[in-house]
Formats: sequence, structure tokens, C-alpha cells
Amino acid sequence: MKVFGITGWKNSGKTSLLEKLVKNITERGFSVSTMKHAHHNFDVDQKGKDSYRHKQAGASQVLLCSSVRWVLMTELEKNVELEMESLLNKMNPVDLILVEGFKTKDHPKIETFRAITGQNILANADARIIAVATKDKIEVTVPTFDLDDTDSIAKFILSTVGLI
Repeated sequence: MKVFGITGWKNSGKTSLLEKLVKNITERGFSVSTMKHAHHNFDVDQKGKDSYRHKQAGASQVLLCSSVRWVLMTELEKNVELEMESLLNKMNPVDLILVEGFKTKDHPKIETFRAITGQNILANADARIIAVATKDKIEVTVPTFDLDDTDSIAKFILSTVGLI
């Protein structure tokens, strides 16, 4: 499977761009899955629901399923994060996996940048970032895209991973 990342600081537009890219790329006929890295404790269930109650009771794994989807939640005993490669191996084969986060992993990435966040551009110090999507005027040595030009960004990604 081909892997391409969307990276950037908090509130830089990563999730919005990823959503648009999934829609754009799937409309081109490619299958796409996503992987998101979170830096904090998170839950996909709501407090008080049965699966939440199962987990709170001490279940190591809780599997939710219906006629339209399933999800398996696994509690890590020693708070040790699984490696990205291990997580990728758990996913069904698709044409492209778009990864949000995982800044330090070794896959090609596009950075979303907004000066309003007050953070520095990551691309200037990270060779794995091969493009930047922004609305701001910036100086970088990699290609830049308008953050709203989803079509051009999608073409760049598909070309980079060898799907077109």
C-alpha cells in the first residue's frame, strides 16, 4: 500500500485538508484509508454506552459491530505506542493510506501551515516534508500549494506515490 502523510501544527488545517483529499481521491476511483495519530488519551465511544462500560469494567478489548461497520478497541497495558508499521499491517489493503500526524516517521508528507498558529514551518528542517499547503506567503525550498487547491494537492500526492 502507498502511504502519504499530512503533517503540521495544531489548527493548521490538517484534518480539513485530509477530509477533502479523501473525497477527491476516492472520486478518482482510488481506494483510500486514513490513519490518525493522537497525542493524548482518546475514546471512540461515548460515556455511558455499553462498550464504554465494558472497557471501564476492565475488558482488554472491546469489539463493536453492526451491519455497516465494526471497530476493535484495544487497551495497551504498558502505555507503549505501537509502531506505525505495525498499525499499517492491521489495515485492509487499499490504494492509498493518508496519515495525519506521525511527524517523525519516514514517509513523504505535505505540511499544512498557517502563520496564525505562531509556529515555525516544519519543512525547512525536515526532508521528509516534500511540499507545503498554505494560504500564507512563505519561503521554503519545496513546492507550495494553496491550502484550498485540493485538486492540485491530490494530483501531487498520487503522482508522488506512483498511482498516476
